[in-house]
Amino acid sequence: MQPVLFTNGVLYSPHAATTVDSIYVEDGIIRAMGSAAELRLQLSGRDYRTVDWEGAFVLPGLVDAHMHLGMHGLKLGMLDFTEAASKDEMLAMLRSRAAVTPPGEWIMGLNWNENHFPDPVIPNMMELDDITTEHPVYLTRTCFHAFLGNSEAFRRAGITAGTPDPESGAFGRDADGRLNGCIYENASVPFTMVQPEPDPSKLKAAMLQACRDALRLGLTSAHTEDLRLLGSVEAMQRIHRELHEEGLRFRTHQLMFHGFLDEMEELGIKAGSGNEWNRIGAVKLFADGAVGGRTALLKEPYYDAPHTRGLAMHSPEELREIIGRARRLGYPVAFHAIGDGAAEMMTDVLEILPLSRAAKLPDRFIHAQIVHPDTIKRMSKLKLAVDLQPRFVASDFPWVLERVGPDRTSCLYAWKKWLRTGLPCSGGSDAPIEPLNPLLGIHAAITRRKPGEDHAGYLPEEKLSLTEAIGLFTLGSAGAAGEADQRGTLEFGKYADFTVVDRCLHDGMDPDELLETKVRMTVINGEIGYAE
Repeated sequence: MQPVLFTNGVLYSPHAATTVDSIYVEDGIIRAMGSAAELRLQLSGRDYRTVDWEGAFVLPGLVDAHMHLGMHGLKLGMLDFTEAASKDEMLAMLRSRAAVTPPGEWIMGLNWNENHFPDPVIPNMMELDDITTEHPVYLTRTCFHAFLGNSEAFRRAGITAGTPDPESGAFGRDADGRLNGCIYENASVPFTMVQPEPDPSKLKAAMLQACRDALRLGLTSAHTEDLRLLGSVEAMQRIHRELHEEGLRFRTHQLMFHGFLDEMEELGIKAGSGNEWNRIGAVKLFADGAVGGRTALLKEPYYDAPHTRGLAMHSPEELREIIGRARRLGYPVAFHAIGDGAAEMMTDVLEILPLSRAAKLPDRFIHAQIVHPDTIKRMSKLKLAVDLQPRFVASDFPWVLERVGPDRTSCLYAWKKWLRTGLPCSGGSDAPIEPLNPLLGIHAAITRRKPGEDHAGYLPEEKLSLTEAIGLFTLGSAGAAGEADQRGTLEFGKYADFTVVDRCLHDGMDPDELLETKVRMTVINGEIGYAE
């Protein structure tokens, strides 16, 4: 790869003014920084090419530390209810899709969220059947922990009114015990088992489309969990290898779902293995569900549904078995835990099975939405990174306050408190659950409100500064991947990852300017992955 002199940029410097406007890159590494005149003098006689940033603002490469690339790619071709403002709009969109879908084919949709409806009511099985019984219909809630199906989907899945609820899951029923179309957590398994699997070429195309979309949005890398979609470790490695060989320049850090531990052991892959483009990370597991469907595990009952505390996806004994095996194979764990009950349960297990201080990668606490102060103190003593999704604040408030009640708000989406622990804190979207655009996540971290709203923000004491918010998606995400010495800042000796935007970003700016900011270029390891 020919060395590159990137010049005429305004470089992000969070703590001091700088006259540096140019960066020289060789073998993907920042080898020199300074003014254009200084660097041209130093490089006299060398063979290099020049890229002119034309006065644009240059950030360290932004990284999404928690998402699902494959599902994001597939979402781009699915029925998407993100903008649906009512049950009637959902049904109208479904009716339009059914009219152009051949009979017998599945109709798949996602991202419905009844909490955004004026009347928070979702369709039931009968209403789905009124639109079509010629197609199995399967719709995924925005949290990916609750689902809707019509009678044909239930028939194909072999679920009847007499089918008992599975462990760690449930089928929704009306007051008379009849199935109402709702499906929760592991009750979704029979439905996914009978859905046609995308062929390998479609999965590869979805991954390519997702990576291109990420590059367009200024992301240089994604920490992603795709094994459940792709079906094997071998398929994941092959797809990313082929995409790179075919010219894609995008970096991935793979979280490995625990159901694939046998294959991981057989292949002999280790945490941190791979190359600078596709690297193996922690073992992923779920401790609970989500607040929206009341499946996140709480210490005390839900305020608006006192009959339930949510669902534990595994017993403490099962967690010890999964984590113990991961430890024996040399892996940290990345655990999804949203409720304070799940966070406490995971802390109990991790204190018994601590990660070696010599481990190169930390354990990872994904979401950290509702955590008791005592649990935060205990977790601060672990070798742990905290994966935060600031955009959840924009999507979940104010309805989440009704779920948890007034006594649990002190550590609700408490990003500021987590930063104060000193643990590495990263930023992600959880796409396709939330929009992939990292600038929307940064905006949410600063404002704690939806775009277009005009108020002080939800629980404003937890607002971050712009510098802190950018840090989540740069150095924080590098720390979560064990790469803080390689990436995350614009420094000599680090990889040349740059996100180039059309305006200067600084503390004190109107955060709504982020909503108008455009990405001009995305550079990974010194190679241009996207240019407008």
